[in-house]
Amino acid sequence: MMDITVAGRITEKEGHGGLPYFELRREGSVAHVYPHGGHVARYQPAGQAPVLWLSQQSWFERGKPIRGGVPVCWPWFGAHPSDAALPSHGMARQSEWTPRASSATDESTSISLLCPAAAEFGAALELLVVLDDALSITLTTVNTSPAPFPLTEALHTYFAVSDISNVSITGLEGQRYIDSLESDRPVREQNGPITFAAETDRIYIDTTEECVIHDAGLKRRLHVGKTGSRSTVVWNPWLAKAARMPDFGDREHPEMVCVETANCGPNALELAPGEKHAIRARIQVASL
Repeated sequence: MMDITVAGRITEKEGHGGLPYFELRREGSVAHVYPHGGHVARYQPAGQAPVLWLSQQSWFERGKPIRGGVPVCWPWFGAHPSDAALPSHGMARQSEWTPRASSATDESTSISLLCPAAAEFGAALELLVVLDDALSITLTTVNTSPAPFPLTEALHTYFAVSDISNVSITGLEGQRYIDSLESDRPVREQNGPITFAAETDRIYIDTTEECVIHDAGLKRRLHVGKTGSRSTVVWNPWLAKAARMPDFGDREHPEMVCVETANCGPNALELAPGEKHAIRARIQVASL
């Protein structure tokens, strides 16, 4: 693996399951980035509790995705549109990424990785992680083929919360969403802040708005801004679905909520030959 370490700022370490990861540091804040899956597994600002959630039951094995943190869903979101035998959410989160470059300045610490397996799809794929006074994650796709490239994608971020029943999300009031839990996938309109009392799986469409997770238990707000994204996915599996998932603890659902920066459903993309597209999430913490 390329040496992109920087003394005191970027360190290569051994993580769960023996998988290597890079630890980024800046002024007391820390982030962990695994080349396996191009996966951001930890973000903890100075003086704060961890922002990202990881399941205690997660696999940390080659060929399997990590449950929690920020999985990269690419080049399709959810089930493959025509072949159900292919892995859910695409191949990027199960692939081995290659470190490309790093930087450490007074303002930020950053690392970029490439996904060689993207070439099989006629594309180039790069992940850039920047740690400054927030955490920014940018996923850039370039269509390197001579044909149009259909694309759905997400930065499938799992946020740590004190108790899902006491959390609310603002920023999507009045927005339309697809209810993925119903077979006919009806489109509804969000009335007021999002709150949780049961399994939730929604694709908010045609929205570029910042979302804010309000968590009274941890006395903080998590601001989730984005660019290059027209969908926001909000998900919590609740008890029954969590119990059916082998890499998710049976009673872990109160500890997390997913607010995903995405282009999916009716916001699917098609890149022309040579066209580039970048999707970016920026996560910042503020006290209540």
